[in-house]
Amino acid sequence: MKTKQTIIALSIGAALLGLGVVGGRMSATSHQTAAAPSSTTTDKKVLYWYDPMKPDMKFDKPGKSPYMDMELLPKYAGDETESAGVKIDARTLQNTGMRKAKVEKLSVAQSIDATGILAFNERDVSIEQARSSGFIERVWPLAPGDIIVAGQPLAEVLIPEWSAAQHEFLAIRNSGDASLISAARERLRLTGMPAGLISEVEKTGKISARQTLRSTQGGVIQELSVRSGMTLAAGQTLAKISGISSVWLDVAVPEAQSAAIQIGGKADVSLAAFPGVILSGKVTAILPTLNDASRSLRVRVELPNRDGRLRPGMSAQVKLAGNSNNAVLAVPTEAIIRTGKRSLVMLLDGENHFVPVEVTLGAEVADKTIIVNGLNEGQQIVASGQFLIDSEANLAGVKTKLSSDQASSATPAMIMDEADATIKAINGLEVTLAHDAFKIIGMSAMTMPYPVANENVIKGFKVGDKVRATVHQNDDGLVLERMVMNKKSGGQP
Repeated sequence: MKTKQTIIALSIGAALLGLGVVGGRMSATSHQTAAAPSSTTTDKKVLYWYDPMKPDMKFDKPGKSPYMDMELLPKYAGDETESAGVKIDARTLQNTGMRKAKVEKLSVAQSIDATGILAFNERDVSIEQARSSGFIERVWPLAPGDIIVAGQPLAEVLIPEWSAAQHEFLAIRNSGDASLISAARERLRLTGMPAGLISEVEKTGKISARQTLRSTQGGVIQELSVRSGMTLAAGQTLAKISGISSVWLDVAVPEAQSAAIQIGGKADVSLAAFPGVILSGKVTAILPTLNDASRSLRVRVELPNRDGRLRPGMSAQVKLAGNSNNAVLAVPTEAIIRTGKRSLVMLLDGENHFVPVEVTLGAEVADKTIIVNGLNEGQQIVASGQFLIDSEANLAGVKTKLSSDQASSATPAMIMDEADATIKAINGLEVTLAHDAFKIIGMSAMTMPYPVANENVIKGFKVGDKVRATVHQNDDGLVLERMVMNKKSGGQP
């Protein structure tokens, strides 16, 4: 009996041992299979680590991002995603409902919507003056703001100088000397006597030293400086009259749209006082000064006012015709990603392969936006679902592609910051600093190497010095701009 039990126990033990061996082999195999990718990955050389939310910032070792609560990701040698864009599988794209659009050339006639205020036509102004000194004996009941017609009497003036000149003229006329008579007639004219009055004196032989001063044009009285009993000096202004046969419309055009305005261009004007009525005018001047407060340019439109119902001070909505039809590149407005600092589109560069491209935007025309720079006709872009693709590109550390014009003219925006630091190492033109937080840039306190702007930055410094370090941030990361010995250390470099 014991022998039988022993045989059973040995059989069970052998079975368990066999299962253990097999299980061990399976575990080892599973472990090796899981570790294989890691082995392959570690064969690649790590160039640097980066924060996927700030892919332009590079770090020389792994760890937590100073900007976000997340681990830095490695960038391996041979990884071409920075220049080649990002590839997304077809199933993911299908789930996002991505739509494509083509960069097209459109023929557009630009127009600008603006507001304006009616004003007097300053070229249609008459100044009524006294040609000779005298006394005002009578004035007509007029006041500034009155609308008058041409020839309206303003004042009756007694001019003693005319009386003496007329007596002299009549005496010389009786002499029969033609040359003397001509000279005396010229003297009457030089005293300011109207030609009609000179003819009347010569014809009737009667002295007339009074004159009724009349307006030379119709319009609105802007100034009136005559009162009964006043003494007038030669050349004194009696009235200023603004014509109303035409008016000016002063239009405020935004600075960004002012380049499209042309002198002689058409203007369609709608006034709040006359709903549904569209008046037609033309641009007569583009004034040379810019309004600093509104950043707008003043454009002058002239409007005919034959019936006199257009009154200065009225407000108007204006549609100005811009440059003539031009062929321009345009994309759907919904395809543009606006980051606040720049504008991007996602360019389709191969099968399911995308590259973010920075573009310069023009005006919006209906549901499309004009592209000034960054794209070429016929290229394919993403019109819907581009934000997901842009996020994938950021996570992959993809840099935005610039056009050749943008790349040649782009200058990185420089952000300066400074903090207390201790020099840990100096290796050529690279300094390792243990520094406090750079608060403006948003980097927490850490120890890391920084390239220097030039060799003078580190001249005279040594490891262990406590300094005040100034860095600037550009598209390539942080650069050490200068160092000064920290006052707390009490030394000089």
